[in-house]
Amino acid sequence: MLFFALGACQPTGEANDKTAETAGEKESVKPAYAIVIHGGAGTITRSMMTAEMEAEYRATLNAALDIGEGVLAQGGSALDAVEQTIRSLEDSPLFNAGKGAVFTHEGKNELDAAIMMGSNLAAGSIGGVTTVRNPISLARAVMEKSPHVMMAGPGAEEFAKEQGLEIVSPDYFFTQKRFDALQKAIQEEKEKQPMGYTGENRDYKFGTVGCVALDKAGHIVAGTSTGGMTNKRYNRIGDAPIIGAGTYANDATCGISCTGHGEFFIRYTVAHDVSALMEYQGLSLQEAADKVVMDKLVKAGGEGGLVALDRQGNIAMPFNSEGMYRGYARPGERVVEIYKDEKN
Repeated sequence: MLFFALGACQPTGEANDKTAETAGEKESVKPAYAIVIHGGAGTITRSMMTAEMEAEYRATLNAALDIGEGVLAQGGSALDAVEQTIRSLEDSPLFNAGKGAVFTHEGKNELDAAIMMGSNLAAGSIGGVTTVRNPISLARAVMEKSPHVMMAGPGAEEFAKEQGLEIVSPDYFFTQKRFDALQKAIQEEKEKQPMGYTGENRDYKFGTVGCVALDKAGHIVAGTSTGGMTNKRYNRIGDAPIIGAGTYANDATCGISCTGHGEFFIRYTVAHDVSALMEYQGLSLQEAADKVVMDKLVKAGGEGGLVALDRQGNIAMPFNSEGMYRGYARPGERVVEIYKDEKN
């Protein structure tokens, strides 16, 4: 990342401290720490979920929160909390990241990830890697161990090897569920045939995992990891590794991790837009997040959501899809939700 150049940078502007009447912004006293996660947004309804599946998703989300909250409660950094939390989600086959990544048109798994620190706007991201077990750790290495922000493809994988990160065979990422989804998308593509068609069944079309944390020192870190879009071609890269689109953090305002149809999140610079609305218009976190996800994206035809927290520990988890795997934790408080009708 531009670690050396940005090390002296300080975020500008002040976040609005007012308390909104929402589930995420009821508290007037800043919590010691806060963490919020997501496991992707899309067509997620009770009708498509068995009781066993639902229990497994909730247990995995809770386990991820346990990891991140454990780091924060002991006074650890938001950076460590975000990395370790996302690594746990990458290691689960349930989500479209790491082990559970979707397949490209060619039958490969191409992984993207990003991480950003709100204290100095340091960031690292990677795109299109196929052999790195935990892409979020590679994104952190790019941030901390290189002068760059983004690396991609074979070069990023070579850098991962140099940094001693775990390298796996591409077969490690194979799951039958994701491979079957690719076959279905390819069949639909043959029937529909328009350029760039990637399947109408949005429950397997795209997904992501992400985490934002606020530590006891008052620093915010955001991270996102994804396998991208089922049946993607031409080394397509979505919003997750693009700073300001799918991932953003600024101690003066908020941290954001997005999930959804990446092309829309890129064009509308969704993650940074939330921060900008807070900084320049004085909106609360919930107001800014809702404005972007429930208004701007909806009007544009973009589907998805985001998780966010501000410097006061307020939480926002808006989405305009049928559901979003999501949850958050603050001292003495824990929420894990999946369906739309669970929205606070």
